[in-house]
Amino acid sequence: MPVTIRPIIVTADLDRLLAFYTGLFGATELMRFPDDGPVFYVGLALGDSELGLSFDASVAAGDPGRMLLSIDVPDVDALLPDVEGLGGAATSGANDMPWGQRVAHIKDPDGNVVNLTQTL
Repeated sequence: MPVTIRPIIVTADLDRLLAFYTGLFGATELMRFPDDGPVFYVGLALGDSELGLSFDASVAAGDPGRMLLSIDVPDVDALLPDVEGLGGAATSGANDMPWGQRVAHIKDPDGNVVNLTQTL
């Protein structure tokens, strides 16, 4: 049975997260709802995957710690310098892992943990 998982990040600052994920990963907008007026949801294409961003003014940014996004990129080291300029934070440098990936840990502007991974 085919299954699709679409992670959705809920945020009080949708514009800020939209700028981060489009600016750092080149994500492209698939849809937004509603078409007119204040935006509640934006669907982004990242390669073959979709990431949703949803607005909720009551959500506090911070250190969620219960979810980790892992995003496979062509060059981890090339993206790291852009993280802070887009409002995120690099929490580690890039390291080669024994399972064949180069990995760096970052946080998006809301504090969500994201692994940048590159297949070696």
